Amino acid sequence: MEEQQIATVYDPQTVEKKWYQFWEENQLFHAAAASDKDPYSIVIPPPNVTGQLHMGHALDNTLQDILIRWRRMQGYNTLWMPGTDHAGIATQIKVEEMLAKDNVSRYDLGREAFIDKVWEWKKLYGSRILTQLKSLGASCDWERERFTMDEGCSKAVREVFVSLYEKGLIYQGNRITNWCPRCHTALSDIEVEHEEKPGHLYHVQYFVEGNPDESLIVATTRPETILGDTAVAVHPEDSRYKQLIGKHLILPLVGRSIPVIADEYVDPAFGTGAVKVTPAHDPNDFEMGLRHELPEIIVIEPNGTMSESTGKYSGLDRYECRKLLVSDLREQGFLVKIEDHSHAVGHCQRCATVVEPLISKQWYVRMQPLAEPAIEAVRSGKIKFVPERFTKIYLNWLENIRDWCISRQIWWGHRIPAWYCACGETVVSRNSPTACPKCGGSLEQDPDVLDTWFSSGLWPFSTMGWPEQTEELKSFYPTSVLVTGYDIIFFWVARMIMMGLEFQQDIPFEHVFIHGLVRDGQGRKMSKSLGNGIDPLDVIEKYGADTLRFTLITGNTPGNDMRFYWERVESSRNFSNKLWNASRFVLMNLTDFDATQRPDPASCTLADQWILSRYAHTVEAVTRNLERFELGEAARLLYEFIWNEYCDWYIELAKPRLYNKEQAAAKRTAQYVLWHVLENTLKLLHPFMPFITENIWQHLPHDGVSIMVAAWPAKEAEYVNGAAEQQMETIMETIKAVRNMRAEVNVPPGKKSEAILQAANEDIKQVLTDNVQYLKTLAALEPVLITDSSQDKPANAMTAVVNGVEVYLPMKGLIDIEKETARLNKELASLDKELSRLAGKLANEGFVAKAPADVIAKERAKEQEYGEKKAAIQERLSYLEAL
Repeated sequence: MEEQQIATVYDPQTVEKKWYQFWEENQLFHAAAASDKDPYSIVIPPPNVTGQLHMGHALDNTLQDILIRWRRMQGYNTLWMPGTDHAGIATQIKVEEMLAKDNVSRYDLGREAFIDKVWEWKKLYGSRILTQLKSLGASCDWERERFTMDEGCSKAVREVFVSLYEKGLIYQGNRITNWCPRCHTALSDIEVEHEEKPGHLYHVQYFVEGNPDESLIVATTRPETILGDTAVAVHPEDSRYKQLIGKHLILPLVGRSIPVIADEYVDPAFGTGAVKVTPAHDPNDFEMGLRHELPEIIVIEPNGTMSESTGKYSGLDRYECRKLLVSDLREQGFLVKIEDHSHAVGHCQRCATVVEPLISKQWYVRMQPLAEPAIEAVRSGKIKFVPERFTKIYLNWLENIRDWCISRQIWWGHRIPAWYCACGETVVSRNSPTACPKCGGSLEQDPDVLDTWFSSGLWPFSTMGWPEQTEELKSFYPTSVLVTGYDIIFFWVARMIMMGLEFQQDIPFEHVFIHGLVRDGQGRKMSKSLGNGIDPLDVIEKYGADTLRFTLITGNTPGNDMRFYWERVESSRNFSNKLWNASRFVLMNLTDFDATQRPDPASCTLADQWILSRYAHTVEAVTRNLERFELGEAARLLYEFIWNEYCDWYIELAKPRLYNKEQAAAKRTAQYVLWHVLENTLKLLHPFMPFITENIWQHLPHDGVSIMVAAWPAKEAEYVNGAAEQQMETIMETIKAVRNMRAEVNVPPGKKSEAILQAANEDIKQVLTDNVQYLKTLAALEPVLITDSSQDKPANAMTAVVNGVEVYLPMKGLIDIEKETARLNKELASLDKELSRLAGKLANEGFVAKAPADVIAKERAKEQEYGEKKAAIQERLSYLEAL
């Protein structure tokens, strides 16, 4: 055990570094794969290797750490698996930006040399965020740290790809995909963020072939794609256009003949009810093109410029082309009008560039066969979302799921295990083939890499050593809970469920615990552009990790966004100091204490019985809320118990016995209760504030090497005492009433005052009589007369009624009437002066005419407030005159 005394002032920086090092040196985060304990496991949502700790990470990992520390103390074999994600596009962009400072591109280096540079970058920065998580107190099993591109995870990725290919669930296809002209790669639907943007609706006239007197007007938001139109579509039941179906139109500016087709996809109410069909540049048009066997004409290149086939527009940026093309349409008489029109525009999630739908050959995962078991796992309750409302969001997405484009045209990532031969053979293999199995010729590997979510979708089992059947996999899969934000339910959660069910024939986790975003004090999302981001490392440096953790958890409710207020940081810091100072007081009074000598229950005072009962309820309530994932409520209960009940009341109630040298037995009982409640409450608080609780606990009499492996407190039912709680509530309410009345008339704290207490019944009277010393000590009362409520009511006394007790404080002798009268008259004169000034100001017509309405309203409110204060003081003076 540490020496008993702790420092006068709590210094989180010193304490936190010391104890984290202690935990690591003693391997307290490590879980043995083979154990007779029940398993409890969490895999960390792997942060990007590009990342730096932000408030979202701090919240997410605080929640995970609370659950892991709690279950570890409950005796589970707990594994919190750490690791990082290679983050494909995001990491490649970072390295390309670094190279660009030296005017070097990845193409200058070539693929292999560029990937070497990325690995160098990863080695330098890749573990930065995990190191920062240690400063937060994260109790991950660092000996098992994984990376989505380490050897084991890479083997798992190849096994899954080849297996899905062999089952016909992975295929190659020429289809329209979301394309980022800046990142030069295809994107899956959920990597595209749609944002409502102001734009225009261009109405363009298409003339009927062979009849220039007959035409049809089309409305489009993207006139540059007219160059790739291969039809105009109308609804088959739209009477306006029935006579045109089957005829041909002349494409404006181009002169090409295109048919008018009928398709039920067309909304007759939108625009003119006639839509241009550009199969190569719109996903809906692509589907229509397949239905009507339309040609696909590519007019926009992957870099966002116009193709050679567009003639005079060739090489122009797509938006420059739009300007010139609209000008040409107007000049040649095809442009009817331009309307303002807001519409959703898709942006690349990584770089915010407007996405271009393009036809390209890509690899896809057939999602419906994988989605069906994933839907059933949640519908049946095998996997539960917390809060439950997110179940509907998950199911809606999976029920309408489209095939997943998994190939990316970048260099950093898991290379697709497919090889091509000049003879036309495609080889998909677990092992890198050396020659074509069909003709013996040389093979060339597919240059594309897999979407980063493909490998992170395997995370719950790839991190445990699959495809090998490891002890970790047997012990810790399925994991117990996934803690994540609602923003990646589709990206990650759904894919882990699908992959887990497909390759482990079991769910990857039992609960999905969803949390919201951390917003600024105004409710805005934290972002670089707004400049409102708060660096959690700055908060840790100034206030300590425990303070940040407690700030993030208090007031936090599952699934809901939370606001970050500096006032709450201060409040959490004050809570740390309160706990530290209370613990320091207890330690100072345990010098001759023997924790093995449990006192006789008969020696416990009402205060002892009350705090032990309140403690027993707190154990039960905190545990129950943790089991329900109501971590914020558990933290609130602990705050209330520690600050209000243990520190503000029980310590004060125990002091007289601690200082009484003549009653050794009474002192021993007070010491035991102080120690027992503090030592066990520190255990309850440990998952939330690990550092300060470890430090204090190590100074207290205790068993074991660390609080983090001490047993979680069980509810001590023998301490539950409803009568003691009710009786103590009467005493406390009486004390509070006296304190409020004394404060109202400014009685000096050290001055004793007389009190008359009239009890509603004999039981209350007995409680007051038996515990009168508490009243004398904590309410500064002397003498105290306890009677029943049938007695005459004292005259000239302040009065309060609480819990069946009428409290009277006789005014005589309570205050210096002359001094109090002088003070009140001085305050009255000040108020009169201020009221006179305000009356003059508000009577001034010039001020009232020119001043803003809110300024006048404030002045009138002040006048009313001062008037009410004056009336109260006058009433008080009249009362004093009557004494």
